[in-house]
Parts: sequence; structure tokens; C-alpha cells
Amino acid sequence: MSQPYTLQDQITLPGFAGTTHLPGSAGYDELRRAVNPAVDSRPGVVAEAHTVAGVRAALLAARRHGVPFAVQATGHGTHTACDGGVLVRTSPMASVLVDPARRIARVGPGALWGEVLAAAAPSGLAPLSGSSPTVGVTGYTLGGGLGWLARKHGFAADSVVRAEVLLADGSKVTASADSHPELFWALRGGGGGFGVVTALEFRLYPVSEVYAGFAYFPIEAAGELLSAYRDWIEDAPDEISTAVVLKRDERVAMVKVLHAGPAAEARRLLAPLWRAAGPALRDETGPTTYAAAAMGGTPNRHMDMFEKAPDEVLDTLVRAAEVARTVEIRHWGGAMSRPGPDAGPVSHRDTKLSAILDTPVPGLAAALRPHAGGGAFLNFLSDPSRTAAAYSAADYRRLRAVKRAYDPDGFFRVGHVIPA
Repeated sequence: MSQPYTLQDQITLPGFAGTTHLPGSAGYDELRRAVNPAVDSRPGVVAEAHTVAGVRAALLAARRHGVPFAVQATGHGTHTACDGGVLVRTSPMASVLVDPARRIARVGPGALWGEVLAAAAPSGLAPLSGSSPTVGVTGYTLGGGLGWLARKHGFAADSVVRAEVLLADGSKVTASADSHPELFWALRGGGGGFGVVTALEFRLYPVSEVYAGFAYFPIEAAGELLSAYRDWIEDAPDEISTAVVLKRDERVAMVKVLHAGPAAEARRLLAPLWRAAGPALRDETGPTTYAAAAMGGTPNRHMDMFEKAPDEVLDTLVRAAEVARTVEIRHWGGAMSRPGPDAGPVSHRDTKLSAILDTPVPGLAAALRPHAGGGAFLNFLSDPSRTAAAYSAADYRRLRAVKRAYDPDGFFRVGHVIPA
């Protein structure tokens, strides 16, 4: 573990008008914390920014001191320590503006999905948000953004229309289809290693009422349920997103569902799965608003992506659930697999199923390797050394070219970044 900095190591931030926290001061330990408990970051200073000017001042100070620089809103996407560097917290910059006529939202870098959901819902609109309302909008979107409307409307990154960005030299640019188009392409799935996004604009969709929730079946039904699920997804319409979750401690096989359509249609679509699994222990699915449909997620300690899931894969995952607390098998496809001609570098769009486990299982990677695609998805990737696995070879080459153009000396080097 790295040691906290002493007084002679303190970093000064001239021109920074926000609140700063040095090692040992009140608030430092809370603000440096990542959601991933394995990351114990010890920055030289934590700076709470309230304005773009504040972010810029912190950035320029990090350059001047020659120390690492990182931005953190919630810590969900923090997988690398910013030891001895400048860590900017953007939580105070949580503005959300919704234009109902244009179906566009504009957010600051500290905005959370719950705040966007609340602002969009009165107009009958919804963002392509993730599994939790407490996740930060910007980091999630830059990493691709796989939400519960993604089968219907695509990845969150695909809906971005404009971004305001602070570059490594402190200059500010606007990235869009018409302005800095290569940077705009890279930001939509390439992560935050190209600059600090200080404002993000993205499309909203006319979704208000959905059918959503969880149904619980005995864990002994897991094999039959997964076998039926593998066949069932072949004809599932884009409007329905599902996952099967095996929970060791509760001894249940849970079906998670969100259907952007009528309740009667959802129940008809789900009936084959219910028949395969047998009588439900509890069925908590039903009509609700999209804003209230908190679907939850599984902490990622192991992930594989599959274009096919033969019996060997399903049997291996069922056995893994005897060791891992949670195994989540999720259906992809739909609009995610049909990108527009100008889509960003979100790759592995042919993925049909993913498996995420919250506990490392010895031997699992080797057992699944003959069937897994070997790729990764940036939002779910905890190992920054495998960043290249999140992209196709062609997209990775293009991302490196963008990195060379916009950050040639590799100033942004903390986390999932593309090398110049």
C-alpha cells in the first residue's frame, strides 16, 4: 500500500475555487474512496470542483506538478489508484437540463442517473440509464452504457449528440458529428482517456410505463431454466430485456425482466420461462414506471461474453453458483447489434449472452475459454491492463490515433485509457 503524502509533498492548486482535501483532513478518506473495495487510492489532494474553471485549474496544477490526474463522480468506474496525484470530484457539478421538444438531456459531469430520470419522467421520456440510479451518467456513457432499454434503443454511447471536453493542455473543445468528429467518435465508448467531459448531451426516448421486476424460483430449477432461456432468447423481441441470476445464499434462480410494452404482452412472452422453471417462489414482476424500475446489478469479479451457450457453458455456470454468491447471465442483442454507420467504438456487438460473477471461481476462466469470445466490455472491465480486449483491432488502432492527436504525451493515464 502506498504511504500518505507528508506536508512537504502537498500539491497546490492556484486558481482553484472549490474545496480541497489533503491526506489526514476531514472528508479525504470518504472522497477518495472507489466503489471497488480493491482500489485504495491515496491522491496527494482531492479537489471538489464546482465549475469547469475549477476542473481546469486542477488539471493544470497536475501538469505543473507532474503528478497523475483523475476525475471521479461516484467511484463506480474507478479501477486504478491515483496515488500522489490530483483527484477531482465532480459531484457538485450535477446539473440536469431536459429539452422535451428535442428529446435531449444536457448534464454536468457529476450528474447521476436518478437525477436524469426524475427530470425526464414528467415529459414521458427516459434516458438509456443503467441498473442503478446512483451511477454517474458521464463515466457510464463514455464506457458504452449497457442499460435495460439497450435492446430496444442501443447503448447509451450511441445516443450521445455532443460533448464539451477539456483537453490535456487545458483548452476546451466541443465534440460532435460536425466538430472534432474523431474525438466525438472516440468518446462514444472509448472511455475517459481523451479529455475531461464537462458537459454531455444525449437523446431521450418516449418510455414511461414498463413491466419490470424479479421472479424467484428454486435454485434446483437453474439447469432447466437456463436451457429454456437459451432457446427463448432466439425469438425475444427488442422490447424485452432479461437476465437469469443464480443466488447461492438465497438458494434461488431469479429472472430479471424489463419490458417496454403492455403488461399482458410481457406475461405472454415470459410464460415459457415460467413453465420451464416451475411454480415461482415469489413473483414481483408487474407494471411500474421506468424511473421506479431499479433493476440492480452484480459486482463484476469475472465476466465472459458468448455468441453461443452450449450445455457445457450452462452446466459450468450452474456449478460456479455453488462457489460464487451471484452469477448473472444476461441477454444482449437487439438494437445493440445493429449500430448506425456513425456509431462509436463500442465493440463485441455480436455478443448474445454475458456471464458476470461477483466472486472469483478457481478454474472457471479455463473451463469457459473454449466457448467465450475473449472480449470485454469497458463498463464491466475491472482490469485496466485488458482495455484493448474491449475493442476490435481496427477500432483500437483508430482509438490510438485519436489519443496521439488529442493527448500525445499521455497526460490522461489513470484508469481505462488508450496508450498514445
